[in-house]
Amino acid sequence: MALGFFCLAIFLFLSLDPDSGYTSASAAASGKEGVEITYGSAIKLMHEKTKFRLHSHDVPYGSGSGQQSVTGFPGVTDSNSYWIVKPVPGTTEKQGDAVKSGATIRLQHMKTRKWLHSHLHASPISGNLEVSCFGDDSNSDTGDHWKLIIEGSGKTWKQDQRVRLQHIDTSGYLHSHDKKYQRIAGGQQEVCGIREKKADNIWLAAEGVYLPINESSSK
Repeated sequence: MALGFFCLAIFLFLSLDPDSGYTSASAAASGKEGVEITYGSAIKLMHEKTKFRLHSHDVPYGSGSGQQSVTGFPGVTDSNSYWIVKPVPGTTEKQGDAVKSGATIRLQHMKTRKWLHSHLHASPISGNLEVSCFGDDSNSDTGDHWKLIIEGSGKTWKQDQRVRLQHIDTSGYLHSHDKKYQRIAGGQQEVCGIREKKADNIWLAAEGVYLPINESSSK
């Protein structure tokens, strides 16, 4: 499994244009409406209300946990907005399997290899639950676990489908809003967790490399 993800990482870096933020022609599955999202896919998550992309970079928070910061980024052209969809350890899901509604997943930041994480530290602007990036390829804990909740009747996660991500440990929903940072991440908006279902909890899978679905997982 580790070798498979390593090979995938090499493929992704060759397939994605780091300057444009878009997939190359070899990643033919991306850009199609309704494409199913599979484990191992590298995607951008777009906040429905503001259209900002879930983003991270090697800049720590100056408060709270001091871990790597997570923000909303206003454009589509930054390769720091790619996240690899992975299962949690100890489950039977494998690369190429469809991601089902209600599944517990992890999102690994492609550039820094850290995991989308949350905990009880206060977020810098709004004082809600801080969302950060934590760990590495061999270091992950339950603070990296998120439940996928599909809005509507869909059974498997698809591109452009409205979803919520609920943090397992804190019950907070991945959330953003139009409150923006002024200094280190100027123009980028806060990403945090809140425990109430709101319109600002909705995300959609946008640009990315969508790996083909395993035939066995679609039956």
